[in-house]
Amino acid sequence: MRLEPAVPAEALAAIRAPFLSAGATPVEVPVLQPLALLLELAGEAMRPRLFVVQAEGGEEAALRPDFTIAVARAHLDGGVSGGRYFYEGKAFRAAGATARAEEFLQVGLEAFGGDDPVAADAQAAGLAWRASLAGGRDDLTLRFGDIALFAAFIDSLDLAPLLAARLKRVFSRPRLLAAELDGSARAGEAQAAVNPLAGVSEDQAVAALAQLWAMAGVSPVGGRPPEEIVRRLAERAEAARAPHLTEDEADVIRRYLALSGPPQAVLDQVAALAGPARASLDAALKAWTARLEALAAQGVALERCTLTTAFGRAFGYYDGVLFEVRSAALAEDRPVAAGGRYDGLIARLGGGAGGAVGCMVRPARALAAGGE
Repeated sequence: MRLEPAVPAEALAAIRAPFLSAGATPVEVPVLQPLALLLELAGEAMRPRLFVVQAEGGEEAALRPDFTIAVARAHLDGGVSGGRYFYEGKAFRAAGATARAEEFLQVGLEAFGGDDPVAADAQAAGLAWRASLAGGRDDLTLRFGDIALFAAFIDSLDLAPLLAARLKRVFSRPRLLAAELDGSARAGEAQAAVNPLAGVSEDQAVAALAQLWAMAGVSPVGGRPPEEIVRRLAERAEAARAPHLTEDEADVIRRYLALSGPPQAVLDQVAALAGPARASLDAALKAWTARLEALAAQGVALERCTLTTAFGRAFGYYDGVLFEVRSAALAEDRPVAAGGRYDGLIARLGGGAGGAVGCMVRPARALAAGGE
């Protein structure tokens, strides 16, 4: 396993300091996390990056690829409605043929609850920004995206509900989104998404699937239960029956996805592209105006900020604002810091509705002399 270079104690203390001043509770979480849960929440795109382990006769687990899910689980186990947690420790991701580190240090914070998500977003991004600056780099920029803004923009176009839902679902999957926009998803899609268990009740479908597994002597991939697979087959087949985009609709979405630049300028362009059903989009734009004001109050240099409407993340649990602190000296896929909003994750973990946002910094990348 490739390790990253050690960060000098003095530099690490400077990078850690903004987190320690944030009033968060220190938390430690297990290095091993349930594989099936990680894949369910983060998506199959994460599988190639995981180090998977399995004790004899036990369920598959993975070395934690980051801290978000693990800290969220610890928060729920605590039985409190809100909380802020500071963590520092090693994370692990397989790098394949690349030369990047596979075991690396992360310092971060996760915040749950609260009644002002806009302020919480700004606090998380501001924290990531200040901690990154503490590493000594002078070439940093802060890039934002917003999955919820895309959803609000799609709502403004007043598309068929199933079509709108399908577009929102594939936003963070560029290949599938491109297929929707260029029309290549149309040919043969209905057959590709046929539900082989259609025509029977859900209970019968689950029983049939379990029986097939037993007869074949196989187990579901990643430990997925039959109930989940039956539900996903039905959802996929239903979505395939939805209408497809007209060329004009596809064109306006392409124009939206091409926007990138100073945040307020991009927001003005989004407003100009919006369709007639714009109530939720207007609310999202208003929230962004407040967010930019809060970022400035957090000490973030807005002239170093960019809003990129196509910016998403493969991890399936993010559903709102995303951000990355980048260095011009490092490749685009090596951010110094990253974070975002993931409100839906708590509910998916069985904790009910509640806001959630977090950020992490890679100290070895924040360090001015670092390259990993």
